[in-house]
Amino acid sequence: MKFLAARRRQPVVALAMLLFALVAVGGGYAAVGTVRPAEAAGAASSQTQVEMGKQLYLQGCSSCHSLQSQGSTRAPTLIGVGAAAVDFQVSTGRMPLAAPGVQAVPGPRQYNEEQTAALAAYIASLAPGPAIPNAEQVDFASADVAEGGVLFRVNCQQCHQAAGQGGALTQGKYAPSLMDSTPTQMYEAMITGPESMPIFSDATLPEENKKAIMAYVDYLQNASDPGGLSLGRLGPVTEGLFLWTAVFGALIAVAVWIGIKAR
Repeated sequence: MKFLAARRRQPVVALAMLLFALVAVGGGYAAVGTVRPAEAAGAASSQTQVEMGKQLYLQGCSSCHSLQSQGSTRAPTLIGVGAAAVDFQVSTGRMPLAAPGVQAVPGPRQYNEEQTAALAAYIASLAPGPAIPNAEQVDFASADVAEGGVLFRVNCQQCHQAAGQGGALTQGKYAPSLMDSTPTQMYEAMITGPESMPIFSDATLPEENKKAIMAYVDYLQNASDPGGLSLGRLGPVTEGLFLWTAVFGALIAVAVWIGIKAR
């Protein structure tokens, strides 16, 4: 300690320590100076997106969901539904609702990707809710397709049918076909539960299981039918119906033609 104290009294050492302190303070200030503008720009961009979403909401959604998004007799509240629910409903063309009905029908989307993201950001700013899944969450490249098939048949086929072609529900509702669904839309549907669909949280269906189901649906979307017509892949009922109406009908027509020719 005496050695260090004696060294500090020397002018050269004192000057070196002063220079070191100046460099440290200057470097730290420069680092903070480069980070803060980026953070401020990001915050400004996010706020701009929310404001854009608010204007779009007031123009196209508030007539049903109310000015404060608390819902009305015509539409449910949007407070707490999260960005994922908005992205799913708007990207699939279900919203804005084309016409009143037992459930929203998918169709051409009315907002582009930027507008959809702005609407989602605005609704997400009102209250916490499920976020739009990121690229890692919807990457099913390493998922087990066979396991996904088992999970799909246990959790999804009751409504969407084993081949994902959709099916009828009660009171005029239906489970839509999954043949045009994107991985993001499938993930969003599982975590938000649109229409009659239940919510599959990570506690109910872990993320790796969701990826496996998406892998299985992707297999169904791209599967070929080397045996001939797929007939909707609805199983023996449609195959039997096709056999009776088409094949037997053709045989009966041939028999009638032979009978006429024999006269």
